[in-house]
Amino acid sequence: MWDYSEKVIDHYRNPRNVGKIDNADAIGEAGSLACGDSLKIYLKIKDGIVTDAKFQTFGCGSAVASSSILTEMIIGKSVEEVKKITNKDIADELGGLPPEKMHCSVMGYEALEDALKNFDNYTDLDDLRNEEANNQKKEKIVCTCFGVTENMIWDAIKINGLKTVEEVTNYTKAGGACGRCKGAIQDIINTYYKKEASESTLSPAQKILKINNIIENQVSPELRKDGGDITLVDIQDNKVLVKLRGKCSGCKNSHLTLKAFVETTLRDTVDKNIEVVEV
Repeated sequence: MWDYSEKVIDHYRNPRNVGKIDNADAIGEAGSLACGDSLKIYLKIKDGIVTDAKFQTFGCGSAVASSSILTEMIIGKSVEEVKKITNKDIADELGGLPPEKMHCSVMGYEALEDALKNFDNYTDLDDLRNEEANNQKKEKIVCTCFGVTENMIWDAIKINGLKTVEEVTNYTKAGGACGRCKGAIQDIINTYYKKEASESTLSPAQKILKINNIIENQVSPELRKDGGDITLVDIQDNKVLVKLRGKCSGCKNSHLTLKAFVETTLRDTVDKNIEVVEV
């Protein structure tokens, strides 16, 4: 039996803003009846503010609760504020969801994203739907059982920090039926974190500047509080050569200061492989 928060139970039993808005300014859809869950959200927008929101959903209690709380979250907010809402925000507002039900918050996020996509520029809702349908056809479908695209999986990983196929399944349903796409899901996870690692890698020049900045603005001020100080002498790959000054230079525990404070600070902020050496 899954453990639900009081808010989830309340919004399931007493859903807010259920229904349809005639002449809605934006309409978004996510999921499908074939997948077991579907959501349609209607927005009324005036002067850049969401003045009303309603939803129609077919799904479990978590899907109803996620849709209901989402409408409450967005009414009265600007379009720009609403665009920043993620599935994590929806789940957090509900007081959390079981891992197996996180896909319900993702469905709310996707429906909202669908509604607001190109909102600032659209003139005809039917034209917008046709354009989005064509774009979706171009997306690579990874999970054919639930119609989950590569972009949907990528976004779920990025927003929620997912690291395993099981987590991706909980958030998107991908891989939850026949399971034939699990290998492809793992490839997407590997590609995402490989890309993230390459983007976070500092060039030698950037690394030197960052180490120097941290020593001057974080390490040195702390040492000066006890009458000591530190000077950066050289950087040789991951080896950082420093000279301790003031009280630190004559302290018999200078080795502990370097390892416990200076080296730890640089490892936490720059590179876990850094070694600090006193010269």
